[in-house]
Amino acid sequence: MTRPRQPADAPSLTATVARQLVHRAAVAETFLTGWRRTGTDRFSVSAQWPRVHPVHVSCDRSAYDPLLVVETVRQSGTLVAHTEYDVPLDHHFVLQEFRIATVAGKLGVGPLPAEPEVELAFTDVRYRGRRPAAVRYSARVLRDGDPVATADVAFSSVSARVYRRLRGGRTPGGVTTVPVPEAVAAAGVGRALAADVVLAGAGSRDRWQLRVDTAHPVFFDHPLDHVPGMLLLEAARQAARLRTGAEHPPVAYRARFHQYAELDEPVWIEARDGPRDGVQVVGVQGESTVFECLVATAAR
Repeated sequence: MTRPRQPADAPSLTATVARQLVHRAAVAETFLTGWRRTGTDRFSVSAQWPRVHPVHVSCDRSAYDPLLVVETVRQSGTLVAHTEYDVPLDHHFVLQEFRIATVAGKLGVGPLPAEPEVELAFTDVRYRGRRPAAVRYSARVLRDGDPVATADVAFSSVSARVYRRLRGGRTPGGVTTVPVPEAVAAAGVGRALAADVVLAGAGSRDRWQLRVDTAHPVFFDHPLDHVPGMLLLEAARQAARLRTGAEHPPVAYRARFHQYAELDEPVWIEARDGPRDGVQVVGVQGESTVFECLVATAAR
């Protein structure tokens, strides 16, 4: 039996990349659809953004959140590290720095899912033996050929054996998590559901406890032994929203991750006015600063 021939004008078929290549368990949280090398240490990654998402699309479904761009750029670097630099799939990536700036008015949700292109340049790859141990890359995100965002990212890569040693035997199933406190009002942080609020009141207008719900299907797409970086960035987003109001949404992030935020001790999110139209957010656990993030908001 012969297979029917496709008509010449048949539409191209699109599927996501393997979820393991972007460190995701759910296909629904895998936003990349392909990649290709465009030059020495340069790559182009294709993606598709859903028109509805519990945390990455606004409640009225009119706009994509800049943190969706963050996740897309993160996935892009992870994909290329595995496929083009031969980092084994069982290696762990430790995020150290993430800077991103989005272009105002370019993140609207249209009648079809957006299909951005991410242009990557791996600018500094440091090796341990034959494997990359530390990577820095820059990204330019385009939508229909127009710039949407620019980013700069740094992370390190460690083997499963080294990671176990770094974590001192901590495992997702062996950590007793802090009880999840009551959320602040969802509307105040631009969320429809209390389950998607990551801040709890702490009796101060500029300090909150981080709500770490390990059952959350987005922030804990798979079991983890620490607080994920995307949850910390969402905390920075919500803290900035509470401080500046809905009319000044976050448009850029400059984050540094200093150490793991553990699941078995409270994390406190503190905010204060930053330079220009920004909010400086710090995450504190015990006596240590685990991360800090300058959140730039739309002009006041």
